[in-house]
Amino acid sequence: MTHSLVALVTLLALVLFLWMTANVGRARGKFGVPAPATSGDPQFERIFRVQANTLEGLVIFLPALWLCALAMDHIWGGVIGDLIASALGAVWIIGRIIYMQAYERDPASRGVGFGIQALATLLLLVSALVHVIWSLFKP
Repeated sequence: MTHSLVALVTLLALVLFLWMTANVGRARGKFGVPAPATSGDPQFERIFRVQANTLEGLVIFLPALWLCALAMDHIWGGVIGDLIASALGAVWIIGRIIYMQAYERDPASRGVGFGIQALATLLLLVSALVHVIWSLFKP
């Protein structure tokens, strides 16, 4: 498989999201918030928002991850795109974990984790865009 590392990062990101989804289910029971309610105990709401915010982030992160890897490999050949995109993807996952822990503890402290994952996403997007444009004009 050409993009094994990006595939692994994709799977790890999805496992993280499933973990967050399970956290919401556990929090529903712990804080007495039956489905489909999305509000109640403030701690439940924090756990729920972490999962919802991550879902919103995945919509941008996953295509950017793959487009970065594919576009870079198209220009540079080899596994350069796989290595760079997967490294940025790993940074995104770490940022999301930091974000989750901080948000659940104190929502005001989520900035560092958010910043880390946002920077990783931005770098993936910009790299993909630059390499796609470059490939359009490459002789």
